[in-house]
Amino acid sequence: QVQLVESGGGLVQAGGSLRLSCAASGLTFSSYTMGWFRQAPGKEREFVAAISWIGNNTIYAESVKGRFTIYRDNAKNTVYLQMNNLKPEDTAVYYCAARAAVVLVTTTAGYPYWGQGTQVTVSS
Repeated sequence: QVQLVESGGGLVQAGGSLRLSCAASGLTFSSYTMGWFRQAPGKEREFVAAISWIGNNTIYAESVKGRFTIYRDNAKNTVYLQMNNLKPEDTAVYYCAARAAVVLVTTTAGYPYWGQGTQVTVSS
């Protein structure tokens, strides 16, 4: 079965950086669009970024544009989220998601496979 395992979360001061990783198994990784979402306490899960099969197309939420970068290594079955200039409002559980389709989408309903999440906490 499909498994997505996130890692790399932690506590960081505002202005700092973190890199999240999501290791995938049980799927043909290079045939899946990958996405990152996040959920803060008491809020809905929201879209952060997505990347196409071979990594030539990416989309970002407006709130993270210019600060976050999504990229993938298909040889390692892994997708990454480089997060720079972190802000306290970036504090959330970050989830990796996968979908077997070409089109990049920003809705949670568009992704059938999810990881368990990794906590990111940004202190002010």
